[in-house]
Amino acid sequence: MGTFTRGSLLLLVLATPVLAQTVTPLKGQSSQQLQQDMADCNSLASSSSSSDPHVGGRVKGAAAGAVAGAAGAQVRGNQHEAVYDRASDDAKQQYRQNRAGEVAAAGAAVGGMRQRQERRQDRRGQDEAQASAYSGCLQGRGYQVSP
Repeated sequence: MGTFTRGSLLLLVLATPVLAQTVTPLKGQSSQQLQQDMADCNSLASSSSSSDPHVGGRVKGAAAGAVAGAAGAQVRGNQHEAVYDRASDDAKQQYRQNRAGEVAAAGAAVGGMRQRQERRQDRRGQDEAQASAYSGCLQGRGYQVSP
């Protein structure tokens, strides 16, 4: 494009992968200035995203599962005292460890699923925040931004 004329320049901009916006200069900005402002605002909006606070979901789930499994094994053993009391301490320990391991594996799976779900929800919120930051930046520089 050559020089900027009196008419408004409409440009479709892809701010996020799913959001197309129309940007109209309101203060007579040139097409070069528009491109520079769009790049600056896109960079600003992209840098405002936060790091992932959801780490260790599987480990946390496994730890909770191991505790629950060991406690459950002890309770089950207490419910069947006649048989449980006749078992050696090593056998009791092995039973509790086996149950803790089984439930820890289930806890790790649940923890991983929960972590992925939280990440997906956070990504949606970050996409919306990024689009809002991009639009706000351009509006602050004298552009009309329409969806």
